[in-house]
Amino acid sequence: MTAASDTSPSPGPLRRALDALYAFGGGLAALCVLSILVLMLYAAAGRLLELRVSWVNDVVAWLCAAAAFMGMAYSFRNGDFVRVTLVLEWVSPGVRRQLEVLSLAIAAVAISYLGYWAARFTYESWEFNDIAGNMVAIPIWIPQMSFVIGTAILVLAVLDECVNVIRGGKPTYVARVEERHARGDFSEEL
Repeated sequence: MTAASDTSPSPGPLRRALDALYAFGGGLAALCVLSILVLMLYAAAGRLLELRVSWVNDVVAWLCAAAAFMGMAYSFRNGDFVRVTLVLEWVSPGVRRQLEVLSLAIAAVAISYLGYWAARFTYESWEFNDIAGNMVAIPIWIPQMSFVIGTAILVLAVLDECVNVIRGGKPTYVARVEERHARGDFSEEL
C-alpha cells in the first residue's frame, strides 16, 4: 500500500519553476537578513575599535528594503501576509471563491501598477546615472533593483494564485496555514 503523497500527481515543470522562483526570492531575503546581522556586528565591533563604520548604515538600509521586497512572494504563498478574513468566514464556499478571485485580481492590478512605477523610476535612475548621496557612492539603481525584482516576483505569485483559485483550487496561502494548524503550529497567530 502506498502513502497518499505517492498517489498525487507530481507537479509540472511550470509549477516547479514558479515554486523555485518564490523560494529563491525567500532565500535572497534570508541572505539579506543574515548580511544585516553580520554588518551590524561588524559595526558594533568597529566602533569599539574606532574604525570608520558609518557606511554600514547605508548598506543596512538597502538590505532591509531588499529583504522586504525579495521575500514578499514567498511570504504571500506561505500565508504569512496579514489577511482580513472576517467576511470570508461567514460566506458560502462559492461566494468565498468569488471574493478570493476579486481580491487577487485587485491585488495583481495594484502590485503591477506599483511595479511599473518602480521599474520606471529605477530606469530613470540608471538613465541619469543617479549616485547615492550618502556615505556609499554607488549608482542608486543597483539597490533599487531589489524593489523591481521583488515586486515582479510578487505579481507572478498573485497571478499564479488567481489562476489557481479560478480553476477551483484552494488558495495556497490558505492551504499552508491549514497545514500548520493541523500540525498544532499556531505561531503566526501570535
